[in-house]
Amino acid sequence: MIVDCLTDNKTRTVADVRHAFNKYGGNLGTDGCVAFQFRHCGQLLFAPGTDEAALMDAAIEAGADDVLSNDDGSVEVITAPNDYMTVKEALEAAGFRSEYAGVTMKAENETQLGSDESLRMQKLIDALESLDDVQEVYTSVVLDE
Repeated sequence: MIVDCLTDNKTRTVADVRHAFNKYGGNLGTDGCVAFQFRHCGQLLFAPGTDEAALMDAAIEAGADDVLSNDDGSVEVITAPNDYMTVKEALEAAGFRSEYAGVTMKAENETQLGSDESLRMQKLIDALESLDDVQEVYTSVVLDE
């Protein structure tokens, strides 16, 4: 898990984040200790039913790194962070509208948890996201719906 923070008081923020981790059974590591498990990239997600072949052609022509088909039928386009806006604008010009688009930290490997662990993880994520200094929480965990 990566917790992205923006603060004017590092000591307070670290204490708040550490408290959330301790409360829900996690451990706060050192800066960057899990960064190798995530890829900084642009991500565009398209709804199920999108013409995958046409999207793939347009995305590759625009400079996308990868086009992935998800189990739910949605299509994901991955870009380098610097190419994100170029690819997004090219796909919009080609008539494709994404459900989500942004620069993110995408997990290299996802982990499935059981229902109890998934609930505890969701509570941890909620607690972290409720902190004023937390901008984003990235996780490799696939949560139960």
